[in-house]
Amino acid sequence: MTPIETEVARLQGLIGQEVGVANWITVDQAMIDQFADTTQDQQWIHVDPERAARETPFGGSIAHGFLTLSLASRFAYDCFAMADGQVMGINYGFNKLRFLNPVKAGARVRGRFVINSVKQRNATDMLRETGLTIEIEGQETPALIAEWLGLAVFGPAE
Repeated sequence: MTPIETEVARLQGLIGQEVGVANWITVDQAMIDQFADTTQDQQWIHVDPERAARETPFGGSIAHGFLTLSLASRFAYDCFAMADGQVMGINYGFNKLRFLNPVKAGARVRGRFVINSVKQRNATDMLRETGLTIEIEGQETPALIAEWLGLAVFGPAE
């Protein structure tokens, strides 16, 4: 079997199983402010903690949903290694994505991964759909749930 065929077979045996739980990351106000600067999204619910404490039900500022989502890449680094023969991984998008609970400044979040499906597309590409839940420490409702698509690219078979 080629390296891609070996990896496809391995992951197909894990469909429906949790395959990784990332380390906790604190989403502090500095991170939120940096994200706001980078994306030019300066909405006050993110960057004005005093006003957010007064005028929202959150008790302070909250992270951008896309900031929370962007941490998925970091969580994947915690949970997945490159397979033998794999030369790169490419973010291929999402089938579904729902933001369920805001992440308050100072909260800790982490990602949990479940293999939903995997298929070999051609001699070098494997498409994996991973169920992603980003949970908030101490909260029953997660920050978000998603079906994340990743393309694993393998070197040519020898």
